[in-house]
Amino acid sequence: MRVEIWTDIACPWCYVGRARFDRGLAAFAHRDQVEVVHRSFELNPEASDGDVPIIDAVAAQYGRTREQQVAREEQAAAMAREVGLGYRIGGRVFGNTFDLHRLAHFAKTRGRQTELTDLAFRANFAEERSVYDRRTQHSLAVEAGLDAAEAREVLENPDAFAAEVRADERLAAELGATGVPFFALNRRYGVSGVQAPEGFTRALEQAWADRPAA
Repeated sequence: MRVEIWTDIACPWCYVGRARFDRGLAAFAHRDQVEVVHRSFELNPEASDGDVPIIDAVAAQYGRTREQQVAREEQAAAMAREVGLGYRIGGRVFGNTFDLHRLAHFAKTRGRQTELTDLAFRANFAEERSVYDRRTQHSLAVEAGLDAAEAREVLENPDAFAAEVRADERLAAELGATGVPFFALNRRYGVSGVQAPEGFTRALEQAWADRPAA
């Protein structure tokens, strides 16, 4: 069985949702027969390089006060800590994640996509490092086990793996995903948003029971 997960590194609900999915998957009896594929989704494809504080940028984007946005950040932080994730409030910046998605597709060709994605989420939310900085992106790639020269070449070539990112985004639209996190189970069942681990387990069980005969 295949589970495809659309996320964006800038999305706090993706950060929490992936961790909850992992817990739900761990409780699934057939977890060893589940292939997990990470796919790209840009929440803010028109964003520029990261230099605006995330709280101010998102508050303006959705018409909230700064206090309302801080409250949402505090909610996300509490949910993250429930699943053992670090989460800092106040120091992140708003930026464009396209290069990170390109890098993740390169990492997939080397079998290191999950490692890179986990490190990028941690850097963004737990460490408040600017994941939009080219030096940080390269550092994350090396930390994930990717070749330093190859990773630099990918980052410096804006066309490298760009088509793969766009293909993921088109597929999300075809499946009706308008936000993330979005989970497609065998492309027969879709799960949106931050569910409880038990909810993911139930969805996996249903998709397993209804999977096509081999």
